[in-house]
Amino acid sequence: MEKVFRPKLWDLVKDGSVRANLSKDILAGIVVGIVALPLAIAFAVASGVSPEKGVITSIVAGFLISFLGGSRVQIGGPTGAFIVIVFGIVQQYGLDGMMIATILAGIIMICFGLLHLGTLLKFIPHPLVVGFTSGIALVIFSTQISNALGLEVSDVPASFLGKWGCYFSNLETINWYAVGITLLTILITVFTPKITTRIPGSFVAIILLTPIVTFCLPENTVTTIGSEFGEISCNFSPTLPVIDWGNISYYLQPALTIAILGSIESLLSAVVADGMISGHHRSNTELIAQGIANVASPLFGGIPATGAIARTATNVKNGGRTPVAGIMHAIVLLLIMLFFGKWASLIPMSCLAGILIVVAYNMSEWRSFRSVLRASVFDVVILLVTFFLTVLLDLTVAIEIGVVLAALLFMKRMADNAPKEITGTTNLDSDVLENYQNLPAGLGIYEISGPFFFGSAKTYCETIRNLGVNYKVLIIRMRHVPFVDATALKNLTETIRQLKKEKTHIILSGVNEHVKKDLLRGEVDKLIGTENIYPKFDMALESAKQLIKD
Repeated sequence: MEKVFRPKLWDLVKDGSVRANLSKDILAGIVVGIVALPLAIAFAVASGVSPEKGVITSIVAGFLISFLGGSRVQIGGPTGAFIVIVFGIVQQYGLDGMMIATILAGIIMICFGLLHLGTLLKFIPHPLVVGFTSGIALVIFSTQISNALGLEVSDVPASFLGKWGCYFSNLETINWYAVGITLLTILITVFTPKITTRIPGSFVAIILLTPIVTFCLPENTVTTIGSEFGEISCNFSPTLPVIDWGNISYYLQPALTIAILGSIESLLSAVVADGMISGHHRSNTELIAQGIANVASPLFGGIPATGAIARTATNVKNGGRTPVAGIMHAIVLLLIMLFFGKWASLIPMSCLAGILIVVAYNMSEWRSFRSVLRASVFDVVILLVTFFLTVLLDLTVAIEIGVVLAALLFMKRMADNAPKEITGTTNLDSDVLENYQNLPAGLGIYEISGPFFFGSAKTYCETIRNLGVNYKVLIIRMRHVPFVDATALKNLTETIRQLKKEKTHIILSGVNEHVKKDLLRGEVDKLIGTENIYPKFDMALESAKQLIKD
């Protein structure tokens, strides 16, 4: 059995891959570090915290995710998906509350990995992921309108509709210099990759537009990071939150949201990376590393972190093939923060807004959104409910209700597939009907196909009861039943008791060993006898014929 925690880096050092790819990984790490700088600052500012917290997150979490992770090329740090969550937590619980929730989320993620839940998280429905991802993108876009237009708004409402109402009522304060900077930032960010993929467009926009604002425009013409947050701190020291243990339960809900979203995004990023390098990541190791990173990040003043798909793709495209690239990206950011951090305070807020608008567009997954809208009505319901709850209410509620709704709809679909009205042997496969045309009078055959669980148990058992009263012996075929849960066992035993009162004998056939153990635990054998549970249909049929003959 594979170890639950086995970092990729350790194996790659042993097999010589790190030494063979060292120069390429260092160069890739430098490029990714430059890519990460403007995004880290932008994500932190949009989350309602000071800019250096985003850089600190990329340094601490980025290093640990690469050093301990289960992917060869995963790049960790703050991502756009967390903007909405972090902003809400900071508004409601303050910075200490955000730190506590992030640490708790890290512990939950470590538990996910230790419990081997890495593979289970991959089964989150696609419409649910698209719904909250698209919703987050729209929320991020809405939070940047004030800076993009340079509006003079002192207190923007937290709600989505409140924000837009505030924007429209303050349009007379629009700053056309800020609008111009935003548009130029968007154009530079979008079109730079058409010229070169080595230097990120967001970095080019900052390098070009910051000097223009600083030296060519009158002072205070547009808002900058410095005028909004003050000088960026270059301190890199441990910080402990003030924990009120009596209220620790208040942070469990946001912590669980961070843990689930971080786990999904990190594993999704790792899967994308696997496809790019023909590799295979270790899901549970990756979750444990992500958890450790999220415990450590807030202790140095950082925010939640996860695997970043765009930065991971940049790493692969620039030649990164081992975790050394991710470690190098963290070192580059540390050096930039220590020696050039003070200059970041000159970056215009409208420039960051332009970068985040591009990020929001890339996150929107509008093509996937449109594709799901053409799918089944169940998928459309999950998509739209999750999307609107994310935008209008809260991401935490959206994920909780989305998961529950997806489970309920899945159960309904399974139950709908159970036959409603069956008479005689009409639900059997054609091969059975052809081979057993001359069945003795008084013998009925019924087949349960698929999982026999609480979503389908009632329908199946009602049909069995209605059918069974017409026969002396009823064979229930279970060859396509992979498992039986407690609800199904309870319903089945009650049905058998009722049929016994009607003098109907029940025989089970095609029962695999796993299902048989479940039936024995439910004491079905005490009702029908162990001898009437058969692994094959032919054996059950011979027994039924003998019962009728006797």
